[in-house]
Amino acid sequence: MKLSTEARDILETSMRQNKVSNADRAQIEEAVAAMPDDRVLLYKNVVSNPVGDLYRYSVHIRIQHMLTFVTFLTLAFTGLPIHFFETFWSGPLNSMLGGVSVTRIIHRTIAVVMIFSMVYHVLTISLGTVWRIRAGTFDIRRTILPLWKDIRDFKGDMAYFAGKRDQRPEMDKFNYKQKIHYFAAAFGNLVMVVSGTAFLFPEFWARILPAAIASHWQELMRLSHPHEALLALLVIAFWHWYNVHLAPGRFPMQWTFLTGKITREHQIEEHFLEYLRNLVEVPEERKELIDMLESRELVPDADAEPATT
Repeated sequence: MKLSTEARDILETSMRQNKVSNADRAQIEEAVAAMPDDRVLLYKNVVSNPVGDLYRYSVHIRIQHMLTFVTFLTLAFTGLPIHFFETFWSGPLNSMLGGVSVTRIIHRTIAVVMIFSMVYHVLTISLGTVWRIRAGTFDIRRTILPLWKDIRDFKGDMAYFAGKRDQRPEMDKFNYKQKIHYFAAAFGNLVMVVSGTAFLFPEFWARILPAAIASHWQELMRLSHPHEALLALLVIAFWHWYNVHLAPGRFPMQWTFLTGKITREHQIEEHFLEYLRNLVEVPEERKELIDMLESRELVPDADAEPATT
């Protein structure tokens, strides 16, 4: 495979950070040279374990995702009948939970758990970043932070889906769709926490806000809390679930949120630059790739030009 300048830089940076030996470097170059230029041909021929092959998420991230999943559903299940208490369906729901007063207690208790999960997540990301910087392995391209590349990837993806290019862009560990969803969720959580505290502690906000703003603050929060919740429900139901679990190649479920691992096929297709790093960091993956290419006769001819920058 002839690597793009960006892909070659990713590969060289990873080899430098991991201090690979000359023998490992030669094996990495062999694996890269053996890959076909057509990444579709590559990811369609790799053998993948449906529950995942390559490490992606730590146990901390998986715990936080599960906390977010459980608290989100519980907050929606308890919050909607509180807000829409005059509807025909809210009465049976509140009664099932023990009455509206009990529903409120459950809602507020789970909200505290959600806030704990948010703090836990921020600490995990912050401490992990500090550790990588000190270890000399930090690479901003491997983070969830938005970069100019994401705009290029978006344009490239739209061109691919419009039939104007043969392959999707070479995307990194987190692609543009995941970054949009992540920061939308972060903003939504912030809105829910701020608006929720306005209901519980109206005097606090009245003291710290200017009088001109405080007079309208409660009404703004009263409107934003349920509407943000409904928006989040729609996004989860129609965007997140489709992209993660229902899209072709992922159906009926992607196991990454449980196992912390991603399939080879998925990583090569949507996170190819991260796959190159795995060729550096996981010797077994290099051997697996070379063996697969040789067995399926996808290795280029000996006279073919080797991978270059």
